[in-house]
Amino acid sequence: MPLPFLTADSTFDTTDDVALPYDDRDRWRRPYRPGPWRVGAAAVLLLLASFVLFSSVIIAATATPASAATVFGFALVIVVAALRLLRMGVWVSARGVRHVAFLATRTTAWDQVASVRTVQQPVRWLGLPRTVQGQALVMNRRGRSSDGQAPVLTSHNADFLGRDPLAFDRAADTVEAWADEYGRA
Repeated sequence: MPLPFLTADSTFDTTDDVALPYDDRDRWRRPYRPGPWRVGAAAVLLLLASFVLFSSVIIAATATPASAATVFGFALVIVVAALRLLRMGVWVSARGVRHVAFLATRTTAWDQVASVRTVQQPVRWLGLPRTVQGQALVMNRRGRSSDGQAPVLTSHNADFLGRDPLAFDRAADTVEAWADEYGRA
């Protein structure tokens, strides 16, 4: 039984970035795919969580239920951290732009956005204190000074480090296009 949708000879659309007519513009969506560093770190955390879960099963069979529950709770914390790590990034919808960090989420409505632009500046390498020269997507809000604003996206964060430099440009252009489309309301 041939399965043409699983073979290499079938043709694929390359219009992944084009919004489909039935897409819900009010749904929060990430304008890019998670990068290899972010996915790799989450995979390592989930692997660690599997070992911790296995150890909680061994502890439950050999020791007290309270100690097994403690180790199980630690495994759940690791799983939640891995899922939150995958959720981090920039999300856009018709309502605004959402910057999801590890411990906080900041949502800005499009009518509060004065400008979104890409600038060359020193950026943090993988979010660490070390800075390198790179590109950053900076969002200026109405009624606030642009000094000291943290960039929304950088070319050296966990989503774009190790990828084609055009991936950052496409993501920044997509966020700028959403700002142009919905920011003029």
